[in-house]
Amino acid sequence: MRIKDGYLLKEVAGNYVVVPVGNVDFDGMISLNQTGVCIWKLLETDTDFDQLLSQFLNEYDIDKDTAKADLNAFIAKLRDSGILYES
Repeated sequence: MRIKDGYLLKEVAGNYVVVPVGNVDFDGMISLNQTGVCIWKLLETDTDFDQLLSQFLNEYDIDKDTAKADLNAFIAKLRDSGILYES
C-alpha cells in the first residue's frame, strides 16, 4: 500500500496538510499531527502493514496493540478518502 499519486504533504506555518495536485478527485483538506506525518511519510513508498507497524514501533514509545489500532484507524481514514493505493 502507498499514497496515491496526486497528493502532497505540505508544511504551512508549522502545520501539516495534505494538498491534492493534478487531476485527482478530492474535495476537502486533511490536517495531520506529527504522528500522522510520520505514517504519511512511511506510506510515500510501497509498504505493507507489518513494515509500517515495525517502523512505527521503532519511532514511538508505544505498545504493539495501541500501535496496531492507531495505524488501522489512520489507514481507514486514508482508504475512505480515496488517497490510499492498495495493490
